[in-house]
Amino acid sequence: MKELDFINIVENTLKDSSLLGDDCAYLKDLGIFITQDTLVEDVHFTMYTTSAYNLGRKAVSVNLSDLAAAMSKPLYISVSLSLPKTIKNSFVSDLYRGINDVCNEYNVKVSGGDMTGSDKIIISVCAIGKKVSKFISSRNKAKKGDYILATGSFGASSAGLYAFQNFLYADDFLKNSQINPQPRVKEGLMLADIIDSDIAIMDTSDGLIDALYKIALASRHSLEIDINKVNVDKKVIDFASYNGLDYKEFVKWGGEDFELIVVVPENICLNLDENIFKPIGRVLNKDVSPCVIVKDFDKTEKITRDIFEKNTYNHF
Repeated sequence: MKELDFINIVENTLKDSSLLGDDCAYLKDLGIFITQDTLVEDVHFTMYTTSAYNLGRKAVSVNLSDLAAAMSKPLYISVSLSLPKTIKNSFVSDLYRGINDVCNEYNVKVSGGDMTGSDKIIISVCAIGKKVSKFISSRNKAKKGDYILATGSFGASSAGLYAFQNFLYADDFLKNSQINPQPRVKEGLMLADIIDSDIAIMDTSDGLIDALYKIALASRHSLEIDINKVNVDKKVIDFASYNGLDYKEFVKWGGEDFELIVVVPENICLNLDENIFKPIGRVLNKDVSPCVIVKDFDKTEKITRDIFEKNTYNHF
């Protein structure tokens, strides 16, 4: 997988790569978290499946989701745009209306950015958040016996994307899940108020299994979940059934749900509302070749690197 290979090259090339490894970097001397995500036309979106307004919303929301996984309070964003010569003024206006609306919802300020020409639409957002807890989250903090919790439901965004790509009818809920995700900022701040140690959190921008596997790799522990404990909206199940598909494939491998996977000790788990943070599994033993074990009634699937790379989204 080129992305993992390239990340490895970057880490081995830099003199100091200690701030790399999570979606947000914690700048201790400043007391802030910083993250950056880029959306590229025909890689992450197409203009026939979204509008400029929703693209603006999504570009901000995906970054706020990373800050949510850092239990950080969002404060500022900067926006860099690369646009074709043929782009209309109305596109920029609608894009920034979307940016503005999300920023107002989360009390975030636009602090600047850049604009340049390009063959395709590229929008890159850098987001800054304040550290509000004594402790931090990092994907390498999972420990044996910890509970694996998940916010929200899974599969809706990828089902919506499948409908768009294959020109299928789908409920508006599925399509809106794809084009207008809701970052779990409130839930991240709830965790910041209650934790008493560093914990592992990751958002599911690239999918449920993607987040679990990356936590397993970073923590050097295998993880086990029961797929039937993961919340799934009935609209996902109905869409899959009607089109002869397995809804659990959307749940496991579909990305852009932007939920949180939270790995916490038992004492923290007991103090969280199961309606918000649902237990779906446990952390197993330390492992030199960590994997994710997915239980499905009487079946068990072991997610190794080969299976992971075959099924997860490749940004290249």
